[in-house]
Parts: sequence; C-alpha cells; structure tokens
Amino acid sequence: MRVLVTGGAGFIGSHVVDALRESGHEAVVYDVRDDPGADVRDAEAVTRALAGVDAVCHQAAMVGLGNGVADAADYVSHNDLGTAVLVAAMARAGVRRLVLAGSMVVYGEGRYTCPRHGVVRPGPRAVPDLDAGRFEPRCPACGEELAPGLVSEDAPADPRNVYAATKLAQEHLAAAWARCTNGAALSLRYHNVYGPRMPRDTPYAGVASFFRSALARGEAPRVFEDGRQRRDFVHVRDVAAANVAALEADAAPGVLTAYNTGSGTPRTVGEMARALADACGGPEPVVTGQYRLGDVRHITADSSRLRAELGWKPRVGFDEGMREFARDELREEPREERPED
Repeated sequence: MRVLVTGGAGFIGSHVVDALRESGHEAVVYDVRDDPGADVRDAEAVTRALAGVDAVCHQAAMVGLGNGVADAADYVSHNDLGTAVLVAAMARAGVRRLVLAGSMVVYGEGRYTCPRHGVVRPGPRAVPDLDAGRFEPRCPACGEELAPGLVSEDAPADPRNVYAATKLAQEHLAAAWARCTNGAALSLRYHNVYGPRMPRDTPYAGVASFFRSALARGEAPRVFEDGRQRRDFVHVRDVAAANVAALEADAAPGVLTAYNTGSGTPRTVGEMARALADACGGPEPVVTGQYRLGDVRHITADSSRLRAELGWKPRVGFDEGMREFARDELREEPREERPED
C-alpha cells in the first residue's frame, strides 16, 4: 500500500513512517519540516502529493493547549482548514481510505461515577475551586466526590479548549468525507503519547517532554495541581503500530469509526514524574499546586474496541517505557514554530 503520511517528519508521524515501512508499505512523507511547500492547506501541493496514493494517514496538526483563545485562528487554520483541504483533494483523487490522528481531548473530562447518581458528566472546574486547591470535579447533582473510570468511544464529546474543538471538527470533516465518497475513515484518539523524538521544551510538546527536559538540565520536574490527575501514557511505537493496524483494517465504508488509543492502564501525572526522575537519577519532582484553565482532571482510555476489532495491543510497558524515555534524545524544535504531528 502506498500511504501519504502528513506530518510524517514529526514526533508521531516519523514513527508511523517507520512502522509502515517495516510492515512492507510505501510511506510518502508530506511535512513542512522537509519541504516548506508541503502545507496541508495548499490544495495544489496536496493534490500533487496524492498521485498514486492508496491511503492517507493524517498526522499533521497544531497541537497542545495553546494560549487560551489568542491563537484560535492558527489552530483552526492548521487543523480544520488543513483537514478540509486534504479530504476535498482526496475526494477528487479517488483516495478512499483515511486514518486520522484524533485525540482524547474531544471528551473533555473522562468518565465519572457518583455513588448516588451513577455515571455523571461534571462541568468545567470553577476558578475559585482551583485557586483553593480543590481540583477534583464534584457531582453536578449532589456535590459528592466522584470516582474516575475509563472513558469509552461512546462517551459524548465535550471539548473544553480551542485545540480540543479543532480535533473534534477534524473528525466531523472526516466523517462528512466518508459519507460523501463511501470512503473508510478511522480516527485514533490518542491519549498521552511519549517516547523518542518528542520535541524539547515547547509549550506544545506535552508534560512528558517538559519533565524530561527539566531532568536533562538537572532540574526537578514541576508537577501541576496535586499530581494526582490521571492520564493514560502510551508509547509512541505502540501508537505507530495502531496506525498500521488501522490502515490495514477491513473498515466499514461511508462512516468514521473512532478508537481510543492508550495503554489501558491509568497512571497519575505525579507517578509519571517520579518514574522518570528515578530513571534519570533525580532530582525529585516538585508539586506546585499551579493549574491551567482548559486542563481536565482525569481522562483515561478504554482501548478494548481497538484491541478487539483491529487486533492491536500495546507492547511497551510503563516502567520499561519510562526507563527508555529517560535515555531518549529529545528533538529540537524551531522556537517560532509549533510542532505538527
């Protein structure tokens, strides 16, 4: 299969390219890092890149929480306009298979259970609560503490920042393309991806990169809130393998199917910081109590659909992955640019 990989020179995209080639496919890299003219918003350039292509693996995106709404136009331009240009060009070229780099951010908060009201959806956390160090969401009906659980693909979407809104819009555009062309679209909703080639020290790189960069400088990782927020840390090689499985799947035409892509094992941010600090030989993490508006408290994956339907399973365990990540080189990103994967 000849596969166009947008963002194929980036963190996740480069691993997808490696995995495709190891599986016997031909991967065509389309990335502004390699060619300034390879912009997914350029319809003519995208059309040329699609020549002879059997499928597209769309990794290119502006990532991270960003700066409130100040850079909303940039996010919409890169993520949503870029995806619209891509799927329109795919429709014209007759390319009928798309794998999208989705994200768990489309859910907002994860799955919560109240002892009195069952499964509930808490609203955004209030600034006075965050200022007071009350980080846990409460039941919207009775105010009781909630028990976090694994979120499934059937959970309602609830994007809570600009980046999340654009990732959900990407899925809607991919679904519209699938309906109009009878194409097969799959969205892999990545959870917290880490591993080799992560960008160093940028606001858009993710918490694992921040911690690893601090430790490389001999500084303590700074953990926001109380460090007990739950995430699902999944190794980039496992994510790349999921992309290959999705491209090779016997996918249903005319619809978009979403798959959570995570390890299935929740860990706290504090646990990750401690494991990485231990693997690097210190210093110990510092819990700051600071927070970012737009962050959610707990979001962890139920990846059973991906395992059952595509035969995928993660192979890099948390402890092994953190020990490896402690030795991994981080990639330098130009300061004026945000990473696209």
